[in-house]
Amino acid sequence: MSDKPASVLFDLDGTLIDTAPDFHWVVNTLLKEEGRDKISYEYLRGCVSHGARAMVGAAFNLKEGEADFDRLHQRMLSIYLEHLDVDSQLFFGMAEFLNWLEEHDIPWGVVTNKPELYTTPVMQGLQLSDSAKSVICPDHVKDKKPNPEALFLACKEIDCDPESSIYVGDHIRDIEAGNRAGMLTIAAEYGYIDEGDDPKNWQADHQISSATELKPLLQSLYTALR
Repeated sequence: MSDKPASVLFDLDGTLIDTAPDFHWVVNTLLKEEGRDKISYEYLRGCVSHGARAMVGAAFNLKEGEADFDRLHQRMLSIYLEHLDVDSQLFFGMAEFLNWLEEHDIPWGVVTNKPELYTTPVMQGLQLSDSAKSVICPDHVKDKKPNPEALFLACKEIDCDPESSIYVGDHIRDIEAGNRAGMLTIAAEYGYIDEGDDPKNWQADHQISSATELKPLLQSLYTALR
């Protein structure tokens, strides 16, 4: 292993940024419009990693293809576009970790399945766009995660070796993509984990229960960071 990682890449929702509070507001706003009862934050949080369609399905007990699903899905996205980064924030400890990476000249970036239309405003709203050396969305690749194409593209933009890089994610597809890219993978157990799912079964190289564990983990793995 090299003396320090060539880059550190993050999934967005549930790994780098806690976006669930804004999604909760958006979904409950849509439910109110439809004359439905609100749902709890805890119930919705487990759906966030699966995207807007999953959240609509969970909130309205609908499946794709059923009546009103597409209308509700599009309306949710419209509401979300106006409420992207009101309550979203970096996970606890992440700001300090990003600063630490920059102090050690380790480039970082984002590889997400969230479309660019929503990713860019969130990154800009949290003042992360200038610091991130690469932000790859599904718009930029043919196949999204768990295909590793987006990770390879991020490494190409950063000009680094995937096999010397790290990918951090809160879903099995993140870890699968990172493993397929030959990266060191870290499962973010603090993220939006499905009920009954166990990140220890994802075949990640490491698991962390808080973003505050990233710095000591890297210090234990790389000689130049000790």
